[in-house]
Amino acid sequence: MNMKTLTKRIFCLTLCTLLLLAAFTGCGQKPSEEKSSENNDKKELTPVTLSEVAHSIFYAPQYVAIELGYFEEEGIDLTLINSAGADKVMTALISGGADIGFMGSEASIYVYAEGSSDYAVNFAQLTQRAGNFLVGREADEDFQWEDLKGKNVLGGRAGGMPQMVFEYILKKNGIDPKTDLTIDQSIDFGLTAAAFMEGDADYTVEFEPFATKIELENSGSVVASLGVDSGYVPYTAYCAKQSYFEEHADIVQGFTNAIQKGLDYVNSHTAEEIAAVIKPQFEETEESTIATIVERYLSQDTWKEDLVFQKESFELLQDILTEAGELSERVPYEELVTTEYAEKAKQ
Repeated sequence: MNMKTLTKRIFCLTLCTLLLLAAFTGCGQKPSEEKSSENNDKKELTPVTLSEVAHSIFYAPQYVAIELGYFEEEGIDLTLINSAGADKVMTALISGGADIGFMGSEASIYVYAEGSSDYAVNFAQLTQRAGNFLVGREADEDFQWEDLKGKNVLGGRAGGMPQMVFEYILKKNGIDPKTDLTIDQSIDFGLTAAAFMEGDADYTVEFEPFATKIELENSGSVVASLGVDSGYVPYTAYCAKQSYFEEHADIVQGFTNAIQKGLDYVNSHTAEEIAAVIKPQFEETEESTIATIVERYLSQDTWKEDLVFQKESFELLQDILTEAGELSERVPYEELVTTEYAEKAKQ
């Protein structure tokens, strides 16, 4: 994703963001006496807009922080926007449509490499494994990655973490992503599950709750976890522009504290307890299904104990980008990552 493409999307995304914010403002109005009381309660809260790459149970600690009021405890009135894709999250960040972005850190590397002056800096890493799964038409307990040879697979956007990790796994297993199978990257993020259920392709790479939805509708079955087979990778992190840190360092610290509290809760409670907390974020998904998905993520050690984005993780990310042909020159860790806020939050 180059800066020209990002710039072209800024105007439209900003308009969409304004419309969304207007919609949020106009919904759920309370009687005047209740509104007055609520406004008094929120007088000291600072509004913060967070743009997320996807709305997925994969990010359970974030939703725990929202539902348990951890952001309010830190003086933050959070507005959450699902931008559906790392490129769109970065566009929202650059355009001012979001204060903080949550996505794969590859997007920040691309922007820095293009020479942006007010580039995004990563300050908290949430997930340490890929959160997507390979779904086939039928259950296959003996699945091997070489089974994909000659098959059609619904993949992700070129240059995005889901696709790059998928290709990383293929190469680890001696499979050439360009010649040994066909990867369809033409379908928009979030729509591949529907396409798969309509009969497209032999396999699809899916996040939750889509992978489980396919299983529940008897349209396919999870045959492999990309998170398990790729090993530990810095999959998603929070970032903000340099200028935002300069003006709102206290807000970034409060935000990080809230996420750490959510992470602590997830790492110390059962899948059922976590599911009960985040159920309002996934109203169309049964609580028992949410618990099943959370347990799947817990069992593969998806979430870190703290939010510190270590240098070795950043270098591994650059290895993956370089191997995927998306990065010609490495960028300095010290420029694109700060651990100050995460270090304080874990204390």
